[in-house]
Amino acid sequence: MMEKNCIFCKIIAGEIPSNTIYEDDLFRVILDASPASKGHALILPKQHYANIYEIDEEVAGKAFTLAKKLAAHMTEVLHCDGFNILQNNGEVAGQTVFHFHMHLIPRYKDGKNADILTWAHEEFTPEEIAAIRDSLKVDGTL
Repeated sequence: MMEKNCIFCKIIAGEIPSNTIYEDDLFRVILDASPASKGHALILPKQHYANIYEIDEEVAGKAFTLAKKLAAHMTEVLHCDGFNILQNNGEVAGQTVFHFHMHLIPRYKDGKNADILTWAHEEFTPEEIAAIRDSLKVDGTL
């Protein structure tokens, strides 16, 4: 199913041109129009899912398998020094297009955005960490 006002659905449908580097029955992979680095690409499922909470688990697994294969291929071709695979959910997490997608970001030691994914670390007391751990514990049956 496609969403008529979704820019990624329009790209997948061919209504908006893109620089496609891979396509199969489930996915189209395009170069990002506003790249963080040389080769920055997006894995777009052809089916519309707004985020990680909505995506079919089988499709999510196949998306990550594809990300692994493309990261290896892109590293070999682009000779990058590292790689980020990034997936944002919700505006506060940096999601700007609400169609599930994964960023494939080749990283270069001397690249313009060499420190793009850094953050200030938070500190918690041992008691706070224990409370967080206890609140998140799962019995193994999600």
